[in-house]
Amino acid sequence: MGRWEPDARGRLARAALELFDSHGYEQTTTAQIAEAAGLTERTFFRHFTDKREVLFGGGPEYQELLAAAVAGAPPGATPWDAAAAAAHAAAARIQENPDGVVRRQRVIASHPELQERDLAKNAGLTAAVVRALRERGTPDATAELAAALALTGLAVALRDWARAGAPGTLTAVLARTLAAADGIGRPT
Repeated sequence: MGRWEPDARGRLARAALELFDSHGYEQTTTAQIAEAAGLTERTFFRHFTDKREVLFGGGPEYQELLAAAVAGAPPGATPWDAAAAAAHAAAARIQENPDGVVRRQRVIASHPELQERDLAKNAGLTAAVVRALRERGTPDATAELAAALALTGLAVALRDWARAGAPGTLTAVLARTLAAADGIGRPT
């Protein structure tokens, strides 16, 4: 495939995941990624700041998706229902590429540095849901709790779905995971 072929960013991301998965994250260089995608290393750096960003791109787009889902929740929806709607919107988008998700999760799980970066990205997503809930008039503590629980539920569902090889849909796994929150119980 030549450099003039479309979707350079997507080609680089697919090549990176393949190399990370087969050769290891630390052993893979940006030059190798670019070569595998049929591009130059310079092109790689036009699309990504470093090789970590291949795994963690899309943060602003996901934040917008989450905020829109919260804003689009019915007017009478509880903060929990609005936050869960955001998690479901993200799950629907994530499940569009199950093979890529499985590889991405496997690479992240094998490197503490990447796990830390994943937590930071998730914190940014949670903050977007908190802001959107506050815009709906949700009190701060309630917004923070609902957002944290919904996005933690998404992270747990994503981990379980990817570990199992992405059977079925992530949205179904998320629904079961969020339903389990009811079984946690409340202090008396």
